[in-house]
Amino acid sequence: MQQIKVMAHKAGFVNIIGNPNVGKSTLMNAFIGERLSIITSKAQTTRHRILGIVNGEDFQVILSDTPGIIKPAYQLQESMMDFVKSAFEDADILLYLVELGEKDLKDEAFFNKIKNADIPVLLLINKIDKGNEEKLNEALQLWQEKVPNAEIFAISALENFGVSEVFKRIIELLPESPAFYPKDQLTDKPERFFVNETIREKILMHYKKEIPYSVEIDTEEFFEDDDIIRIRSVIMVERESQKGIIIGHKGSALKRVGVEARKDLEKFFGKQIHLETYVKVNKNWRNDDKQLRRFGYN
Repeated sequence: MQQIKVMAHKAGFVNIIGNPNVGKSTLMNAFIGERLSIITSKAQTTRHRILGIVNGEDFQVILSDTPGIIKPAYQLQESMMDFVKSAFEDADILLYLVELGEKDLKDEAFFNKIKNADIPVLLLINKIDKGNEEKLNEALQLWQEKVPNAEIFAISALENFGVSEVFKRIIELLPESPAFYPKDQLTDKPERFFVNETIREKILMHYKKEIPYSVEIDTEEFFEDDDIIRIRSVIMVERESQKGIIIGHKGSALKRVGVEARKDLEKFFGKQIHLETYVKVNKNWRNDDKQLRRFGYN
């Protein structure tokens, strides 16, 4: 009698690291097919470590989007780099994302960790749609010499080019393991987190200089009925002058943020949204341990 071979279940943590603005969040969203991580052209868009879960019948890939690697200037940024450090500690597979034309990682200690990793490292050269064949060949040669322990892939996360090949390789490399999360779960973050991130994305898009980096969002109320979600969110700033800029002339700037965030949240939750936003001054929150803990950074 012929024996039927049962496929073993695979599961593991696949952590995405790299410099700011190389496309980590775009890649994560491309793998998941959902918009979990916010994306803007500004550095430090991602502040937290965000898990996105992709489930198949015989696999569970737990992807982790991390902040871009920087030299910290204040406590919030130190907490952001702690998220990156934790991504090295629990990874089964590391995805090291560089962009075409980039030549090194901003932090030598992190770079040495990648080169000496005892787990599989996939080095992904992103944004290849922005260059030519000569530039790509130069990049392939450079990174093969710099990170000999890595498998190298050329991709465009934005154009979804090469992403499925990388995902296929991830599944091949995953260790055998039962699922870590329920099979219908998409992320480890609660609903309020995505409300906060959506509002913060609009602020990153519409305000200049220091303003977006001085802002934190706190969703105080989230009430869900069958056909509507009622949300009340507070936008924290560090100074009184920033409060005036966020609100704008007769409230016009704040209204634009609220309207755009509400539209995105209606798509995300698939329900009508009633969103109220307020602005409060919360002095020096970026260097305050208690505040950082409250916002989930420590």
